[in-house]
Amino acid sequence: SEILFLFQGYQGMVDGGDNIVEVSWESVSSILQVGGTVIGSARCKSFRTREGRLQAAYNLVQRGITNLCVIGGDGSLTGANLFREEWSGLLEELAQKGKIDEESVKKYAYLNIVGMVGSIDNDFCGTDMTIGTDSALHRIIEVVDAIMTTAQSHQRTFVLEVMGRHCGYLALVSALACGADWVFIPEYPPEEGWEDSMCVKLSENRARKKRLNIIIVAEGAIDSHNKPITSEKVKDLVVQRLGFDTRVTILGHVQRGGTPSAFDRILASRMGVEAVLALLEATPATPACVVSLSGNQAVRLPLMECVQMTQEVQKAMDEGRFFEAVRLRGRSFENNLNTYKLLSHKKPDAELPKTNFNVAVLNVGAPAAGMNAAVRAAVRVGITEGHKMFAVIDGFEGFSRGKIKEISWGDVGGWTGQGGSILGTKRTLPAKYLEKIADQMRTNNINALMVIGGFEAYLGLLELSAAREKYDEFCVPMVMVPATVSNNVPGSDFSIGADTALNTITDTCDRIKQSASGTKRRVFIIETMGGYCGYLANMGALAAGADAAYIFEEQFDIRELQANVEHLTEKMKTSIQRGLVLRNENCNENYTTDFIYQLYSEEGKGVFDCRKNVLGHMQQGGAPSPFDRNFGTKISAKAMQWISKKLQETYRKGKVFANTDDSVCLLGMRRRNLVFQPVAELKNETDFVHRIPKEQWWLKLRPLMKILAKYKTSYDVSDSGQLEHVAMHSPKEAETGAI
Repeated sequence: SEILFLFQGYQGMVDGGDNIVEVSWESVSSILQVGGTVIGSARCKSFRTREGRLQAAYNLVQRGITNLCVIGGDGSLTGANLFREEWSGLLEELAQKGKIDEESVKKYAYLNIVGMVGSIDNDFCGTDMTIGTDSALHRIIEVVDAIMTTAQSHQRTFVLEVMGRHCGYLALVSALACGADWVFIPEYPPEEGWEDSMCVKLSENRARKKRLNIIIVAEGAIDSHNKPITSEKVKDLVVQRLGFDTRVTILGHVQRGGTPSAFDRILASRMGVEAVLALLEATPATPACVVSLSGNQAVRLPLMECVQMTQEVQKAMDEGRFFEAVRLRGRSFENNLNTYKLLSHKKPDAELPKTNFNVAVLNVGAPAAGMNAAVRAAVRVGITEGHKMFAVIDGFEGFSRGKIKEISWGDVGGWTGQGGSILGTKRTLPAKYLEKIADQMRTNNINALMVIGGFEAYLGLLELSAAREKYDEFCVPMVMVPATVSNNVPGSDFSIGADTALNTITDTCDRIKQSASGTKRRVFIIETMGGYCGYLANMGALAAGADAAYIFEEQFDIRELQANVEHLTEKMKTSIQRGLVLRNENCNENYTTDFIYQLYSEEGKGVFDCRKNVLGHMQQGGAPSPFDRNFGTKISAKAMQWISKKLQETYRKGKVFANTDDSVCLLGMRRRNLVFQPVAELKNETDFVHRIPKEQWWLKLRPLMKILAKYKTSYDVSDSGQLEHVAMHSPKEAETGAI
């Protein structure tokens, strides 16, 4: 089928002419890593008039276009919806005016439209994440991290203004991701007398030796009387009342710029496929739809319903029904808000319940970015629930040596943005220390365990639950939160740390590709981590626009290697200058990175030369990405709430006794929900030899990568989104599965 670009958005559609251009494969080569839009975008006044839309319809009919894929925010999508509704009327009018013949009216009777939401505000109802939101969060968090270091040196208060005229998503999530002291958003205005409460909170933090205060203000922030709260107003308040040295930073258009994050590249690639499938399946009877992501599941939603609901939010805000506005934003938004409220304000000790339960938190396995955010959330939620929280240093090995201490609310301040593991982590399994660990559990009277870690954490919990017959000390609720860059833990689509590693791989691939600009044709062979799990290699390849990714899960032989080399050689004979091949470190013991490098070097002689890179431990380092901070915080808070529930259920006659399978669980993200799964039940889903789950969701994205690298292959459409209605969720639901 013929694919056309409409340059400059609706303006290009109205102007027609050379704004409508047929595109080839090569014309979109290497635009993946470019921010903004290469086909331009414009706010268009004339498209808002019927004359403008009439002209646009004429231009589309002239080119025989009846399928439109619109990428934009709520304004663009509302316009698209109207255009589709008017289509047959517009064609009739054109025929009456003699601009088109009756034949054309019949031939082009139906216009199919599918929308993809591209908007940094994440303000479109029905979608968890819009394309561009994650990248905007990256920009905000980079700025906050930089400000953190200057503010640590001078005692300062920073007021940061972020975008979001009508939607507080960016402000809320960045506040959650950097542990801000206070946040102002349009959907949830502060209570009367907020000026006093905020100043009290800031001065308390100062008294606790916190050298830095960060206040985040959405540009559309309002108070409960719908009066704007500006960043200047907040600054003046702090200066007048407290005399703190206060600076305002307005981020402005920085948030729209920069290269897209790994998450956005993968999201946009998946949505692009969904959009094409939706257009191919569209009939005159199906409503115009929007493709989006709910959790980790692709869905299709009627465009009209999303637009109506988005307008409802604005209406609720205008009329002061703020509780309703938050609910209409969807479960993900509500969950973010509840988590922020839970973690940012410590209640006075007198108001906290006292449970007399002691809960220990430990990190197990290799370090992963976001572990510290998870520890912080666990500690703070635990304290709020009335438990005494203990931190174990250096995993199970440290536990056996008695490296355990009580940890307070203030001890975990500022941990969200720190990489690695502050508690220290080791790969050691508990089996050889059972006696000593049981002693420590008894001595410190530990009533529950929360383990944050990778595959070793999972094995560790299996070992501890097997040891319950011998040691009563292990008959307590235990929960695991998956944190490993490899994303190889059964029972969860994502693990904390994988997104940060993916961004590192993507950034590095971009740089490596750029290093060859101006030279002759070159192919790079890049080795990624992951043990036997191909997640990083596969998703890294998708996000960096690679030509091939060799992984253990999909066996390959010399014939396939040869076909890949030939395919790449053919491609390099065109205008394409650079090739990228990713290889998982353990994908094949004989076809090593060196072997593949030598093979490509030999076969590509005269067409391209080769270079190789082993990325190594840089994939475990770095500050956590916004996704990992957020995911770590929310999943860990939820795990802690589960522990509290289990402690109450298993507390009998003055002690905790839990020995059933469902008291040792792993909390994972499964498609659309967070689910607690007994580790005993996950055994059947695990390949213990290679330390990977037997079934992995992302393997379904393999064909997408191949298609994008110009291979002829079929795409499994069984998993594509089905049309469903925009659900209004009940407040209860926000507490259950949502991320």
